[in-house]
Amino acid sequence: MTSAVHPAVINRFFSGSAWIEGAALNQLDEMSRLPGVLEIAAFPDLHPGKYGATGVALLSSRLHPLLIGNDIGCGMSLFALDLPLRKLKIDRAAERLRRLETQAIGEAGDLLAEAGLPVDLAPDALGTIGGGNHFCELQAVEDLAEGADAAGLDDQGLYLLVHSGSRALGAAVFSETVAAHSGLAAGLDPGSETGSAWLASHDRCVAWASLNRRLIAARAAAALRADLRLIADIPHNLVRRNDRGFVHYKGAAAVTTGELAPIAGSRASLSHVVVAGAGISRSLGGISHGAGRKYDRATMHGRVGRNRSEREQLLRNSWGGIAICDDRALVVEEAASAYKDAGQVVSDLENEGLIVGLASLRPLVTFKKVVDEAEVEQRRRKPDYRREGGRGHERY
Repeated sequence: MTSAVHPAVINRFFSGSAWIEGAALNQLDEMSRLPGVLEIAAFPDLHPGKYGATGVALLSSRLHPLLIGNDIGCGMSLFALDLPLRKLKIDRAAERLRRLETQAIGEAGDLLAEAGLPVDLAPDALGTIGGGNHFCELQAVEDLAEGADAAGLDDQGLYLLVHSGSRALGAAVFSETVAAHSGLAAGLDPGSETGSAWLASHDRCVAWASLNRRLIAARAAAALRADLRLIADIPHNLVRRNDRGFVHYKGAAAVTTGELAPIAGSRASLSHVVVAGAGISRSLGGISHGAGRKYDRATMHGRVGRNRSEREQLLRNSWGGIAICDDRALVVEEAASAYKDAGQVVSDLENEGLIVGLASLRPLVTFKKVVDEAEVEQRRRKPDYRREGGRGHERY
């Protein structure tokens, strides 16, 4: 991806206490030399990615679809529930949330039309979380800062934090773009037919992903027999136009002054709600969206979860919280120790004048993935399943 052009300026919004890998810094340098790149803001959750570092906002006169990747429009949405904390029984809530993705959400075509999207735009995937680091998490307030009540945060309330994106829709757009353009590392001219077409597809993915998060939350609220209210919907994998070009947010939350945003921790550590400060223009309107990975997925398999007992421990946290994840590989890969300290991330951003912290939230029930019940029944009826097609069975 490296070009011979003069490198763009890189502004680092992290302290010496941040855990930053050398590979991520090398990728940052390569990104600064890409055609059209004018400026980069790097955040304390910075970590290596496939086509460039994740945890950056990058301003360019050209479009760089490779930097955005396949999960176009991925983001975090925070919702308040009308269910009080005092009435919550965690085990019962976890049992109900296991059925999250089976809750009725209405006619997909109608929902897409209401959002101004084509009725045939990946309707079957709406309201689904996906894999990797995506989740729907039931949370409670651990600590409130002054002014949090004005933002609608209540220490006796319950909240849903949803992390998901455009699912197979974004993946299809990305695959088609890569297949059609052999020189994609140089980016696309935004004024060209191909650049305009990618932007149009990108915009549909961003809108679809936002709708998807809303429907995931609606399903979770239905499972919990509660109503919900949107607090913040912040994408972190997209492009936005400004008066100087196009800002590429790769794993960086796109915010404006005064806007609320969640910064996710892990299923065994605190998440945070912050408000973007007046200095946000210094960072191209970007902040961290989460703690950021400390160890890659492959490395985690040698660190934790070596046996069933260890994996079961990974599904609980110190607040009595429960993780719902029936994929044992994902349990290991998404363990809390795979992530950096979200508190340090927030501290660095505050010290840089980009945000003000409003609240910390503890994880109570984290939904990631359940076994398909029909598949379970099929396996139960076929004792020779392991011999006939064994590897699928071994996943669980």
